[in-house]
Amino acid sequence: MQFSNINRSAFTSTLHNEHFDLLVIGGGITGCGIALDAALRGMKVALIEKNDFASGTSSRSTKLIHGGLRYLKQLEIKLVHDVGSERAIVHRLARHVVIPEKMLLPIVEGGSLGKFTTSLGLLVYDLLAGVKKEERRKMLNKHETLKEEPLLGDEKLLGGGLYFEYRTDDSRLVIEMAKSAFANGATLLNYIEAEDFVYENNQVKGVKAKDLMAGNDIIIKANHVVNAAGPWVDLLRKTNQSLKGKRLQLTKGVHLVFPFHKFPLKQAAYFDVVDGRMIFAIPRNNITYVGTTDTVYNQSIDSPRCDRNDVDYLLQAINIMFPTVQLKVEDIESTWAGLRPLIHEDGKSASELSRKDEVMISETGLISIAGGKLTGYRLMAEKIVDLVGKKSGKQWRKCKTKNFSISGGEFKDEAEFQQSRKNFLDQATDYEIDSSIIEQWFYRYGKNTADLLAIHKSLKEKGHNHTEELAEVQYCVTHEMAVHPNDYFIRRTGKIFFEKPAAEQHLNTVTQCLANQFNWSETVHQQYLSEVKNEFEAVTHFV
Repeated sequence: MQFSNINRSAFTSTLHNEHFDLLVIGGGITGCGIALDAALRGMKVALIEKNDFASGTSSRSTKLIHGGLRYLKQLEIKLVHDVGSERAIVHRLARHVVIPEKMLLPIVEGGSLGKFTTSLGLLVYDLLAGVKKEERRKMLNKHETLKEEPLLGDEKLLGGGLYFEYRTDDSRLVIEMAKSAFANGATLLNYIEAEDFVYENNQVKGVKAKDLMAGNDIIIKANHVVNAAGPWVDLLRKTNQSLKGKRLQLTKGVHLVFPFHKFPLKQAAYFDVVDGRMIFAIPRNNITYVGTTDTVYNQSIDSPRCDRNDVDYLLQAINIMFPTVQLKVEDIESTWAGLRPLIHEDGKSASELSRKDEVMISETGLISIAGGKLTGYRLMAEKIVDLVGKKSGKQWRKCKTKNFSISGGEFKDEAEFQQSRKNFLDQATDYEIDSSIIEQWFYRYGKNTADLLAIHKSLKEKGHNHTEELAEVQYCVTHEMAVHPNDYFIRRTGKIFFEKPAAEQHLNTVTQCLANQFNWSETVHQQYLSEVKNEFEAVTHFV
């Protein structure tokens, strides 16, 4: 059976009729990481997500697998070591969506770091993270720094440092992990909301859930339940009547996207802001994106948005560090806003809150996990599955995720990765498709690009128009659980962020394709078309 909502009735039947070793609530990076780890150890696993996979924090990060250089200043040594070391592991497991990215750290007068502290900090960072020799830090003088990035203002520039991080597509990483968990026996389903818990002898033994697509109630039974709902963790703890002690402090992070010709950044940079924070500016294909902010958030969890204060803050930071670009509000092509579910600490600002993960176990046995970073998802999952295994009293297989390549990333080494890329590009003429499209697909779907090319060929033979777009939509429906236009444009492809002008031209085509796949009525069709149009408008609407 394919990982598709076309098979939804079979999946809901499995959820209702089977008894699971572990039920995970939350389909973000943490939840899907837990599901994969547990499935690989031999557990019978279910995962439910009330929206789409990666619809919360896990599609709205800075899209970096990074070690948290700034946490050195807060002396979070173990955190830097753990997530720094994980960068290379995640790259090895998912080469197609985790790409090495050279990062420039400009050193400026009045900045938070001087030449000596930058050099020392990057050295310690490399040592803690176990960075390979060819990617270790390199210090630059002023002239060398300007050569790396000519857009920097030279008036206050003193020099710079070069080091490596890893760029990713966060929601792609999640969906590839979900596919891998499914392929190894886990049952995962989006648009299923946990509404209450099932108890036996005052212990959580499942959930009462609602299928938000069919409107049906479902009882899901499990020996252990993990709450990995990100910003919604405390809402489930409240439902469980266990919201005591440590609580979440949500903070909002915003990113702005500019056309590359408006902000032609030659080199990704991590730079100072006037309030002492640091933000990233990252060129990516035909755009450059900048972020992030870090502000306490107490509004609707379901729909965080970029507001005018966020825009003004980031524009000021950009225009001070890169004075020749003089970006304006009207230059913004798209935005995204995400919430970080951090652990509250009295007296600390949003930027000072620890990014360490925290595990909370209620008296009724509900296991909740919050905090942490995208980069550390695998270690967080291992910790939770170790805990579940211990509580179960059974012998399970050891953790395998350190050496398990996720869907699309099954490459033995870098040489095989590059050869596979070349092989796909060499097929452009045979498949009558532009090689740039194949390249995009390869860095989105990896080895699974073969499936997209097969779908594209079939559509061509049947005489369809817009075959590249339709092939991608069909693949996301039949292999990746996409069901709504927003699933496709936001989380499966990120086109709303990185290809917005081009994507807007395909709103009707994509929505019609989905309507055909799922036999929508005209009323439902127009509802979803309206929703995606509203989403495209909202990313550049600031109040």
